[in-house]
Amino acid sequence: MVDIKIAATGSESRYFLSSSHTDSQPETSLTTNRRRFLSSAAANAAAFAVLPATAFAAVPREFVLSESAASAEWDLSWTNRLKTNHKAVFDCTEPESGNGIWRSWAWTRQNIDVLKVAPADIVPVIVMRHDAIVLAMQQAYWDKYAAGAKKKVTDPMTNEPTNKNPALLDEKDGVPAPYNMAGLHKQIANGAIALACSVAFEDCIQTVKQKDGVSDEEAKKRAMSYLVPGVILQPSGVFAVIHAQEAGALYIKAS
Repeated sequence: MVDIKIAATGSESRYFLSSSHTDSQPETSLTTNRRRFLSSAAANAAAFAVLPATAFAAVPREFVLSESAASAEWDLSWTNRLKTNHKAVFDCTEPESGNGIWRSWAWTRQNIDVLKVAPADIVPVIVMRHDAIVLAMQQAYWDKYAAGAKKKVTDPMTNEPTNKNPALLDEKDGVPAPYNMAGLHKQIANGAIALACSVAFEDCIQTVKQKDGVSDEEAKKRAMSYLVPGVILQPSGVFAVIHAQEAGALYIKAS
C-alpha cells in the first residue's frame, strides 16, 4: 500500500509518499507525526500573528481601507445612469499623457460617428486609481504641488514633460477641435461618470500635509477642494471598476 507520511523538522512540516507491503505500521507513529505537524503549524501561526506592520508595507494600497474610509458613506448612485445600451469602464492607473481620459472620449466619438448612436445613449465610466489619481485634480493642485514632475507626466501633443494636467487640456491650451472636447471636465459635462480611488487619494492628502505643514483633517479638506468638480470618490479604484462591470459596463484597460 501507499502511505502519506508527515515529517516535522523544526518549523517545517513535509508530506511524502511511502510504499509499503504491509498494514502492520503502528497507528501510534501516524498519531505522533500528526501531533508534531499540528504543533509546528500552531507555532508558525503564532509567529505570523505578531509580525510587525512594516512586514506588510509592500501590500498594494487597494487592498487596504483606512478605518475612516471603511465606515464612510459612499455615493454609488452613479450606477443608476448605466441603463444605456453603450457603456464602458475605462480603468486608468497611470497618468501618462492623459491617455486613459482621451480614450474614453475617442470611444464616445466613434460610437456617434460610426454607429450613429445618440450621445444620450452612451455612458463612459472613467476610473482614476493608483498614480492616475492626479488626473482627478485641478490645475491649481498641479501648480502648487508639482504633480507633473512627480509623476513624470508628458504633454499629449508634444510628448515633452509638462506640469499641466493633460486630462484638462482644451482650446485654451491650443488643442484643436474636436479634440478640445476630450478633457475630463468636458466629458463630465457631457454625461461621463468620473470616479476616483479614495485609497490613492490619500497620496494627494499626504502631499498637501507635507507641503503645507497642516493637520490630517486640514490636509484632507484642502485636497478635496482640488478635486475636479463632478469627480466622485469611491472606496477604491478596484471597487469602482468591478462595480461598474456588475452594473453592465464593459471593461477596458485604458492606461
